[in-house]
Amino acid sequence: MAVDAFPLQWPAGWKRTPANRRERGSFDTAFAKARDGLMAEIGRMGGRLPVLSSNMVLRRDGLPYAQQPRIEDPGIAVYFGYKGQQMCFACDRYATVEANTQAIRKTIEALRGIERWGASDMMERAFTGFAQLAAPADVRTWWQVLDVFPEASASDIRAQYQRLRARHHPDRGGKPEDFRAVQTAYEQAVKEGRA
Repeated sequence: MAVDAFPLQWPAGWKRTPANRRERGSFDTAFAKARDGLMAEIGRMGGRLPVLSSNMVLRRDGLPYAQQPRIEDPGIAVYFGYKGQQMCFACDRYATVEANTQAIRKTIEALRGIERWGASDMMERAFTGFAQLAAPADVRTWWQVLDVFPEASASDIRAQYQRLRARHHPDRGGKPEDFRAVQTAYEQAVKEGRA
């Protein structure tokens, strides 16, 4: 996916902050320092080929022209490769490009901290957490998930739940989403007084 640095390429489907709700921000930094810090954080986490997209017209060295008119849309989006995936962080919460850039830098720095402090797979989960949710069209009843008849006995439901739970457990090579579906289905059966 090709991304342009100018004009701003906001990620599709991401909500924008209305101009009247943008905050001043407590970051006191120049754009060059915020940009260099952001690029360094992306490099430290293993990100590759970052592109910082904004409505600022940049020189060839990546710095903004000094005589640039006031930017109406201070949003920033940074795109980069991470473990074979295209990633994007975007921010338009603040009234200046510098503050939005610094906010993204601090966010990546915090995610790197999670990884450094021992929860090694949490950064990947942070990137993919919402992709794990089932689509609304994929709604099945608890008996369909557990693969039992709706009128099955409580002992049959419990036995099937235990079999499926063991089969889909992530520690045994199962998919986490299948394991969660089995757990949720059994909880619904219990709630309905069937198990």
